[in-house]
Amino acid sequence: MTKNRSLRGALAAALLSTTLASCNFVSKSSEQSGGHPVAEASGMTLDQKAEKQIRDAIAQAPMHGLKPDLFLKGNVTGEALLQAGLKYASALATGYSDPKKLFEVYTISRASSDVRAGMQQAIQKGNVGEWLSSLAPQTPEYKALSQAFVRYAKLAGQGTAQQIASDTAIKPGQSDERVTKIAAVLRAGGYLPDDQQQTAADQKNGQQSSQTNALQHGAANNTYLPEMVLAVKQFQADSGVKSDGVLGKDTLTALNTGAASRARQLAVAMERLRWLQREPAKTRIDVNTAASFLDYYRDGQHVDHRKVINGEPDKPTPQLQAPIYRLVAKPTWTVPKGIAEKELTDKGNAWLKNNDFVMKDGYYVQQSGPKSALGLVKFDMQDDEAIYLHDTPAKSVFAQDDRHRSHGCVRVENAVQFATALAQQEGVLDPFKQAMQKNDQSFVKLPNEIPVRLLYQTAFWDGSRIQFRRDLYGWDENVAKALDLAPGEPQKIDQPESSDIGP
Repeated sequence: MTKNRSLRGALAAALLSTTLASCNFVSKSSEQSGGHPVAEASGMTLDQKAEKQIRDAIAQAPMHGLKPDLFLKGNVTGEALLQAGLKYASALATGYSDPKKLFEVYTISRASSDVRAGMQQAIQKGNVGEWLSSLAPQTPEYKALSQAFVRYAKLAGQGTAQQIASDTAIKPGQSDERVTKIAAVLRAGGYLPDDQQQTAADQKNGQQSSQTNALQHGAANNTYLPEMVLAVKQFQADSGVKSDGVLGKDTLTALNTGAASRARQLAVAMERLRWLQREPAKTRIDVNTAASFLDYYRDGQHVDHRKVINGEPDKPTPQLQAPIYRLVAKPTWTVPKGIAEKELTDKGNAWLKNNDFVMKDGYYVQQSGPKSALGLVKFDMQDDEAIYLHDTPAKSVFAQDDRHRSHGCVRVENAVQFATALAQQEGVLDPFKQAMQKNDQSFVKLPNEIPVRLLYQTAFWDGSRIQFRRDLYGWDENVAKALDLAPGEPQKIDQPESSDIGP
């Protein structure tokens, strides 16, 4: 409780700092200067206008999930204010933290910006505030995350949420004393209209709606009515929980995730987006390993979205960027020694033979075929972590809500179909079809490499709504510490060596 209280207070304080933008931060030296230049630092000259623009911009830091006092403490001027402005500019342009200092493995292409040159040019043009506001990502996703952060930070400041017991499930139509608390959480999250919104809607329509009557009746009787079931299903979909309307343990746990935790999750998500280069490759594959899906972009257009299966919590898929350079039809699997020692050495010869394993040069090798852990196709990538995308014979796992089930590599839903599409677009469809007709492993080189980014976003925008996922890898906490939104100092997180990477 102490940790949640301190987090709630920090987020609330950060949000309240946005009001500073309307204050008049004119220092005594500025007043005495009559608006003439008052500070010369690092070859740059700050006048009263530039000082005010820097202060106003930093006061808006909470819009980005950042605390203003990370950059500016007190009513400083001159060189100190300039350095605060440059630090804030860097945080918006490339992130406040450095992911390579937070994670042993992080090879995703970073944003880059010469903020010193940009600041100097902005001072000369008199548009420091406009320049600073242009540095953060300008995407619809970033803007949606920012708006959601502000809303959840406000709720965190109110601190009215009550814990809901999760020992037993509640099914549609049942009466349960927890229904009132659940309805309150859904209203706070925007899944049910609050009283003022509903009253305004009723007044506009000139009568009380049937939904209002139903919700009021259900709340009074603690009955889980159909109108509320619809809201719960939407909440479940946004939380990565089975969208069946049943208030089971996973759903109740998600409902108990307080506004402060959601706000922190959103702040971390924005920081992760600030890390990324602003203009990624027009043709690329982005995998969100927190939500277990991929998105494929071709020539700047989003053309595919499909489920994936990626690393288990103790075998996390690393955050990296690497290109697919060839397709492998009917791949064999050379089992890493770490996996072999844990999972194969105790198997009998009959089992190994039945599953097409042979020994080759001291390694277990699973031969091509329908039983291969790599399935019928592999998307070979060039990276030091031996990570790649591939097919799988275990198709049923794609139907699960939690798809963190691999040794670290990424299994792709309908992988043969996806590989066929890539082959066609890259002009190697005929060689790929011929390779797939063979019984042995065959390689088809792509004329153009396709970059793959393995991202980790526990809060993201799906194009219409904000989605949340559990931090199964435990990586958000470290980023939150770097942003001073969690107690303690951040530490570099090592990629686990307990087991080798595999399918």
